[in-house]
Amino acid sequence: MSLRFSANLSWLFPHLPALPARLEAAGAAGFRAAEAAWPADCPAQALRAAAERAGVRIVLLNTPPGDQEAGEMGLAAVPGRQAAFRQGLAAAVQYARAVGCPRIHLVAGRVPLGADRAAVAGEMETTFIENLKYAADLLAQEDMIGLVEPINNRITDPRYFLNTPRQAAAILEKVGRPNLKLQLDLFHCQIMDGNLSRNLETYFPLIGHIQIAQVPGRHEPDSPGELNFPYIFELLESLGYTGYVGCEYAPKGDTLEGLGWLRSYWESRGLQHSGTSKAAE
Repeated sequence: MSLRFSANLSWLFPHLPALPARLEAAGAAGFRAAEAAWPADCPAQALRAAAERAGVRIVLLNTPPGDQEAGEMGLAAVPGRQAAFRQGLAAAVQYARAVGCPRIHLVAGRVPLGADRAAVAGEMETTFIENLKYAADLLAQEDMIGLVEPINNRITDPRYFLNTPRQAAAILEKVGRPNLKLQLDLFHCQIMDGNLSRNLETYFPLIGHIQIAQVPGRHEPDSPGELNFPYIFELLESLGYTGYVGCEYAPKGDTLEGLGWLRSYWESRGLQHSGTSKAAE
């Protein structure tokens, strides 16, 4: 089974200012799925209409980040912000329902400014678990999946609370809800843990979404770097991965010109430049 790739509209086609235009560009490039962070400035109806025109399914959205001017980046694990998290979750569910999106990344958030990580870790985990249980029950009513994503605190976000697959897996086990899964961004995983083959095999039953970018530049998978993506793609296929692989990277130049790696993947699997079987065309 070949892999299904999703265009991350918050990263790809940056020359286009609006998400609907980026989504249509993704469809023209052959993508049949797209994802985005919280689409604050784009009405759901506009994104849904663009998706229908382009023949692209929206497969992942984030919960709102909170007060970004105050340094917030997600609220699910932030003590004292439970009411704001629930309000943001309700908005995300409403938006996801309107655009037909089945997955929501429940963004954990950062260690509060001035706080010592070790001193607040217990309280943040307790807050995270309570909010995840609440979110799982709400999402179950909508037949949606909630996702948690470890983000590296070595380079990308030093204050982010959730940093490794092991930490995420332990929290998911404590929450104990079948509709909560692990969103594994291999860029972050490589920076924090490495050992990608074993990590993919170990956490495979928990994985609900995967994202990719080369390390350390966070550019196209075939740009110079540490990760051997042809091997990783074969490994995911051998494991039987049927979810989406999100392309969350910063193009080095023109997005379309930088998609040679994806066209090569499709050709090597005997697919059209849309990820569909030639026999089905």
